[in-house]
Amino acid sequence: MERSELLELMSPAGLRLLDSLPPYTSSTDALASVSALRKAGHPPALVAAVLSQAKLRGKAQAKFGEFSSHMLFTAAGLEQATRLRVAALHAGRFQTAGAGHIADLGCGIGGDALAMAALGLTVTAVEADEITAAIAAYNLAPFETASVVNARAEDAAGTAAALADVDGIYLDPARRTAGHSNTKRLTDPNDYSPSLDFAFGLGERMPTGVKLGPGLDRRLIPHDAEAQWISVDGQLVELGVWFGAVARDGIRRSALVLSAGEPAELTGPADSEDEPVGELGEYLYEPDGAVIRARLIGDLARRMHARMISDGIAYLTTDIPVSTPFATGFRVRERLPFQERELKRALRERGIGTLEIKKRGANVDPAALRTRLSLRGNASATLVLTRIGGKHEALLVDRV
Repeated sequence: MERSELLELMSPAGLRLLDSLPPYTSSTDALASVSALRKAGHPPALVAAVLSQAKLRGKAQAKFGEFSSHMLFTAAGLEQATRLRVAALHAGRFQTAGAGHIADLGCGIGGDALAMAALGLTVTAVEADEITAAIAAYNLAPFETASVVNARAEDAAGTAAALADVDGIYLDPARRTAGHSNTKRLTDPNDYSPSLDFAFGLGERMPTGVKLGPGLDRRLIPHDAEAQWISVDGQLVELGVWFGAVARDGIRRSALVLSAGEPAELTGPADSEDEPVGELGEYLYEPDGAVIRARLIGDLARRMHARMISDGIAYLTTDIPVSTPFATGFRVRERLPFQERELKRALRERGIGTLEIKKRGANVDPAALRTRLSLRGNASATLVLTRIGGKHEALLVDRV
């Protein structure tokens, strides 16, 4: 978003026009909308800014629900924003720890700060990008306890004096290149803004939470911090690293699974030891990504009375069905040949034309393999390519 677009959008005419539009959905005819607004006499620049924002509001419903209709976004800010349900859990940690004033460094469009302010906490939201800071100020305007500062996190928290009246810090380092759209992911933590060392250094000074990508090299996680991986509706969304009073006693590894039902959490004081490898049973289970990243597969296996199918492979097996929020279950229909030519013949014999392909421990490109298999038929199934007892196998399974 350019400054000129922001000025159009945040003008009284722009905000009135935006709020007057019907909700943007996948069926919205953008060209017809442009034509109607232009015909009504609205300037082209205003129409473009308002319709772009309406589209972002539509996409934001997945993260912010009904709140999205009263918020403003940038494309990059929305992509990187914390889901409101997850942000509420972050805010709850600070409230439970008794922290009354939180510095939200790198606040983006203000999603986490919004959740904190909604709990009555005082929030100083800091954002380096001028346009994003203006967006955050708009989103946080309804909350008297929230304020926004346009500054770098390093400048806002670089000295003890700067944090004299702050009880806790929440920090979401920028992990993508600068800009409001078409940004690229940064792979080196030293390139984060602020750097990972700076973020973790704050945790040595006061209660601190740091939001990171779930694929962060686990060797970088401080041994005295709580690391919590969170998945939402089966999608692994973040790693939270918590220090001081906002970290829970005795917990260093956590897998939190959020879905339509009640939250489910698996915790441990450290990485768990795997269960022994055993024979493939009638049921196969794929642990949730949060469980896998937290390396709590062994604890899950013991909870399910399950066994591993192979060393280093994140699949579990049982002889009877087990209901768990921490894994997806499959009933093993049969074992098929792993060799591609024989596998293709076997699938054709069974009339399987729709095939979901999952893999662990197999160097296979599922999309390319599906094309080469030339599937035909009306039946559908799931194919699991993996190792069992160290040997490559193909399992035809059905979801349970």
